[in-house]
Amino acid sequence: MSTFGHAFRVTTYGESHCSSVGCIVDGCPPGMELTEADIQPQLTRRRPGQSALTTPRDEKDRVMIQSGTEFGITLGTPIGLMVKNEDHRPKDYGGSTMDMYPRPSHADYTYQEKYGVRASSGGGRSSARETIARVAAGAIAEKYLSLAHSVEIVAFVSSVGSEHLFPPTPIHPSASTNPVFLSMIDKITRADVDGHLPVRCPNEEASARMKKIIEEVRDRKDSIGGTVTCVIRNVPVGLGEPCFDKLEAKLAHAMLSIPATKSFEIGSGFGGCEIPGSIHNDAFISTVPIQPSQSGVEASAAQVNGSQKTNGIASRIPRLRTKTNNSGGVQGGISNGAHIYFRVGFKPPATIGQAQNTVDFSGKEGVLEAKGRHDPCVVPRAVPIVEAMASLVLMDAVAVQESRQSMRGMLQRR
Repeated sequence: MSTFGHAFRVTTYGESHCSSVGCIVDGCPPGMELTEADIQPQLTRRRPGQSALTTPRDEKDRVMIQSGTEFGITLGTPIGLMVKNEDHRPKDYGGSTMDMYPRPSHADYTYQEKYGVRASSGGGRSSARETIARVAAGAIAEKYLSLAHSVEIVAFVSSVGSEHLFPPTPIHPSASTNPVFLSMIDKITRADVDGHLPVRCPNEEASARMKKIIEEVRDRKDSIGGTVTCVIRNVPVGLGEPCFDKLEAKLAHAMLSIPATKSFEIGSGFGGCEIPGSIHNDAFISTVPIQPSQSGVEASAAQVNGSQKTNGIASRIPRLRTKTNNSGGVQGGISNGAHIYFRVGFKPPATIGQAQNTVDFSGKEGVLEAKGRHDPCVVPRAVPIVEAMASLVLMDAVAVQESRQSMRGMLQRR
C-alpha cells in the first residue's frame, strides 16, 4: 500500500510523469516550528541533475506545505506536502519500443500483470520520483527527533560496484569489528558526506575510484549498483515492538521499500556470520556509578530505571552500555542506546541506453532500445532517501514508546 507507519503515518501519491508528487503526514505533534525551509535541504540533496553522474532531468523539487501548519507552527492536523513535476516528458516514452517491451529487471511487466494497466511513461508509481514524498516527510520526522532526543542520522555511499570504502578482509569480515569504521560512524556528519560530491563517499581516494566506475558505465550506456551505509546516533533505549515489529525488521521493511534495493544488513550483517560468538558477543559495562550507600539491593529506583526528563520528554538513560556494537544498536528487536548502523544494497538501474534482446508483452522476440533520462548509478542520490526512511521508522517507534511510557506514568502517579 502507499501508507507507512502507525502512530506517525505517511501516505504518498504520484507517478514519474504526472503533474505533481506529494504526501499526507498524519501524527505530527502540534506546536513544532515547521516551514518549507526545514524540508527543502533534503529534497535538494535528492533531486536530479546534480552532476554529470546523474540523470539530466531538470527538476528543482520545490516543496509546498499545503496544510497542517499556521504561521509556521504545526497544528497536529494532517500535513499536506506537494512538489510539482516541472520537467516531466511523457512523450519521451510514446511511439518507441518502450511502449512495446517490458524493460528487463524493471516493474513494467509486474505492474501490467497486477493491475491490467500501467503508466506507460517512465516507471510510473515504481519510479524513484515517488521517493520525493518520503524525503519530505522524513525531514519533518527528523526535525522532531532532533529537537526531542538529539537524534542524528547520517548516510553515505560505502561501495560502488566492486569498489568498497571498507572491503571485507580475513581480519575484519564485517565492518563492525573495524576500528576505522567505528570511529567514522561516531562522528561523521552530512557536511563530511556532501564534501565528497558527486559520489558522497566520505573518503577522497575511495570516492575517486567509485566516480571512475560510474563514469565508465555511463559512457558505455550501462549502469552499476552499490551500497549505502547509515548510522543513527543518540537513539533512545526501548524502541521497537517485538515480535513482528522489531526495530531492525521495521528498518529492513523501510529500506527494502525504496526502489532498486535488493539487500539489507544491520550491525555485523553477513560478515558477522564468520565471527565466533566469543568475539561477536557485545559485553556489557556499567554507565551508572554506584554510590556506597546505594550498593546491592539498596540501589536507587533512579539507577534501576535509568529514567530522567529531557526537554520535558521522558527518555531512557541506559544503565549499561556495550564494549562493542556488533548488534548494531538493536537487541531482541529493541534499541539498546548504542549507535544503530546498517547497510542497504542497490541494484544497477534497470533502464540503460544499450539495445537489449528481449520479448514484447505478447512474447514475440525483439530488441528494446530504451529512451529517457536515467541515472547510471543511484546510490549518490539514494543517501537522503535512506536517511528519510530511517527517520520515519524512528519517529513512529518513538511515538509508540512515548505513548506507552505516558500511560505507565499515569498509573504510577495514582
